[in-house]
Amino acid sequence: MSLETEIERLLAIPAEEARQEGLDVVHEFRAGLNRGDFRAAEKTADGWRTNLWVKRGILLSFRIGLVKDRSIAGEFHFLDKDTLPAHPFSVADGVRVVPGGSSIRDGAYIARNVICMPPMFINIGAFVDEGSMIDSHALVGSCAQIGKRVHLSAAAQIGGVLEPPGALPVIVEDEAFVGGNCGVYEGVIVGTRAVLAPGVILTGGTTVYDLVRGEVYRRTAQYPLLIPAGAVLVPGSRPAGGAFAEQHNLSLYAPVIVKYRDEKTDASTMLEEALR
Repeated sequence: MSLETEIERLLAIPAEEARQEGLDVVHEFRAGLNRGDFRAAEKTADGWRTNLWVKRGILLSFRIGLVKDRSIAGEFHFLDKDTLPAHPFSVADGVRVVPGGSSIRDGAYIARNVICMPPMFINIGAFVDEGSMIDSHALVGSCAQIGKRVHLSAAAQIGGVLEPPGALPVIVEDEAFVGGNCGVYEGVIVGTRAVLAPGVILTGGTTVYDLVRGEVYRRTAQYPLLIPAGAVLVPGSRPAGGAFAEQHNLSLYAPVIVKYRDEKTDASTMLEEALR
């Protein structure tokens, strides 16, 4: 029986029974996530697609787990489900996890040359590709997909999308730069080499205005909000409609594409190789 089929079978039976039969299954499942063999979403010739069974495997891990005390020496308090332990690392993995309160759940793929600055958190099902930096107070939510040489700046929040299982997670493609205090949620796709200036917030319902191309980007029934490759976004605003808004000079938040990447942008967002 395939792992996918076994996960579906265990989700269909009572939780206590599933726990008795499923601990080895979720262990094997997390190991595959750690290796990058399984991904919650992957890019195809037709664009990104969700691997539903991977998300359901994560839900099974939550469902059959029991909260255990996994504290260290009584000083580091760690109380979580026993099916969701911390990610094991060794020097051979080629990952830098700088001390200071960071946590990475088992079942997250962390490629070589990734740098994790404290404190930060990466949740189960996330995929962080080679050479990326996860800066202080940054979050990579469950199932989020982070490409190669991405910089998630301090306090950047990359939301996880675990439910509904078929929903596309947040995706940040290769060499994108996500500035400080940015938030990307609800299945938004940030295209290759795009730059989000500090404070940009993107959700599934956000409308983005492109001053360069004269375009407006929104989520549709078929496609998520996609930030074009190389776009440089800044926080902006647009007038709110109605007499009351006009009376009080109110405006609404509206992220704006003000340019596309050039040499000056590359110089200001480049990850310093010496840090590696």
